[in-house]
Amino acid sequence: MIKAIIGRKAGMTQVFTADGKVIPVTVIEAGPCPVVQIKTVEKDGYAALKLGFDKTSEKALTKPQLGQFKKAGVEPCKVLKEFRLDDLSSYAVGGEIKADVFAVGDRVDVHGVTKGHGYSGVIKRWNQHRLKETHGVGPVHREPGSMGANSSPSRVFKNKRLAGQYGHENVTIQNLEVVRVDFERNCILIKGSVPGPDGSVVTINDTVK
Repeated sequence: MIKAIIGRKAGMTQVFTADGKVIPVTVIEAGPCPVVQIKTVEKDGYAALKLGFDKTSEKALTKPQLGQFKKAGVEPCKVLKEFRLDDLSSYAVGGEIKADVFAVGDRVDVHGVTKGHGYSGVIKRWNQHRLKETHGVGPVHREPGSMGANSSPSRVFKNKRLAGQYGHENVTIQNLEVVRVDFERNCILIKGSVPGPDGSVVTINDTVK
């Protein structure tokens, strides 16, 4: 990993190429991200870059959290994330990383938290069919139905697809293309969709593939 940034998903739109082709893109407000800490192998056991995002008031943070920002001499931020980059020599504590760290044509990985759907049934969660809507079928049309054998082995097997928590998972979409970079607005336009609802925090780094 060479470069990374934190951003907020603004939504989706489309852009047109010179030959008239339509490209669906996700707009991400990327940065500016202050460098809060640079971790080294000698002191911390590994090399990493700690970035902040989305400025907030001092009242919103605890004293230990606030101490990190005061030590670095940067304004408090809501979001703190670490990135294990290969080369940290070009970064300094207190500096800023903006959208221009990426260029058109770069391949990136985008990490985010998917939309949460709460406790969902098998039809919504696993795309199962409803039961028959005819005589003799009780009020069980959206239930999972038969789950296993009767007397042998007389149990429900592990990993059976049942109702439960759906969504709100950490997901990474790999090898997406940067279509456009707006330096003035600190926006990056990435081809395709990325995880999470509009307004959610995502991280962008150069692809591992």
